[in-house]
Amino acid sequence: MHVDIGNALASVASPGVSRESLERLDEQVAAAHERIERGMANEEHGYEALNLPERTDPDEIRAAVEPVSDAEALLTVGIGGSSLGAATITNALDSDTETVFLDNVDPEWVSNRLEGLPLENAAINVVSRSGTTAETLANFLVVREALESAGVDWTERTIVTTGEAGPLRDLANRHDLPSLKVPDGVPGRFSALSAVGMVAAAVCGHDLEALLAGADAERETLSGSLFDCPAYAYGATTYALDQRGAGINAMMPYAESLETSAEWFAQLWAESLGKDDLGQTPVRALGVTDQHSQLQLYRAGPRDKLVTFVTAREGTDRPIPDTDAEDLAYLGDATLGELLEAEFEATEASLAAAGRPNVRVELERVDEYELGGLLYGMEAACVLAGELYGVNTFEQPAVEWAKKATRGLLGGGDFEEVDAVAAKTELRIER
Repeated sequence: MHVDIGNALASVASPGVSRESLERLDEQVAAAHERIERGMANEEHGYEALNLPERTDPDEIRAAVEPVSDAEALLTVGIGGSSLGAATITNALDSDTETVFLDNVDPEWVSNRLEGLPLENAAINVVSRSGTTAETLANFLVVREALESAGVDWTERTIVTTGEAGPLRDLANRHDLPSLKVPDGVPGRFSALSAVGMVAAAVCGHDLEALLAGADAERETLSGSLFDCPAYAYGATTYALDQRGAGINAMMPYAESLETSAEWFAQLWAESLGKDDLGQTPVRALGVTDQHSQLQLYRAGPRDKLVTFVTAREGTDRPIPDTDAEDLAYLGDATLGELLEAEFEATEASLAAAGRPNVRVELERVDEYELGGLLYGMEAACVLAGELYGVNTFEQPAVEWAKKATRGLLGGGDFEEVDAVAAKTELRIER
């Protein structure tokens, strides 16, 4: 992962951060790095996520998925961190296995996703640390019933990734299902480089070792200076820009295959840093599509945004056919890849010309090694930003509040949060 923060400097953008300010901030980065290193060494909650490249066992994952290695379709049932990391990896890479991620309980959407799948040769990958996540368990029961209706023994086609105890662990033990453990001390949104994110990759035949090697290469760059570490450069720059008014971070990959990575990033950034009235608001965008739907705002709207571009230096290409239309003749000498690159560079330059901060994150190409580096790098950037903000990066109390309210509304317990639902203020305008 390569990071270019030149267009976020005060000499280019407003808000922007001066080189002198970055050098002063680097002292805080050094102190934060010491804290991060200590947390990693002591295997503390949250910091343990940054140890995953050397802790995750790809052989163990492959052994667990071997019974369903022939699957034509893989249904991953999970939500948030139990789904987005796996989706980021598999959506970015080509595979003959059709992948479906059931991370919503909209009944029409779930039914449509199941319709037309080769359920007679499908596999279920159900993921929940607690084993009590309402959305995950509900969808798992729906998928299980769908397989049974198709004449499939779901117990022969299910892999479970969960904690040491809970309903899913009990289920796995009762039916002798292949199972893997959610790693201790690793919040779900930081778990892409564990079994949580890599079971789907293994079923799809992707190179697990390369994913971990790319992450480990990024881990080796962690140091006491943002000028020596791409991940820390990104984390420190986003923090500094937020302090100067850029409270929105638009993540805009310039590769269709990386679109899901913006969703993964949004959870990572929002759930980790959104505390104590602090934290940037992540926004998902896609180049070149959203040049035509969002760029107007980013270039000419309020000066409260940072745009983060993610691009690959290499990739497959396709020539643009010649045309007789004189005004389009220039396209006949180009390729789609060249057009994509020109669109990216033009968008980046247009923001800089308008004095709007933007950061470029470059991968060599979209493959397992580079994806591992991107996932790890963004996680490390997030942990550093959390240290600079002074928040607990690894908790999510606001999410837990809503979970309790949901469970109470369905009769799953007596939770005081349900009272707030009943006390909703209404001002209805109806026709």
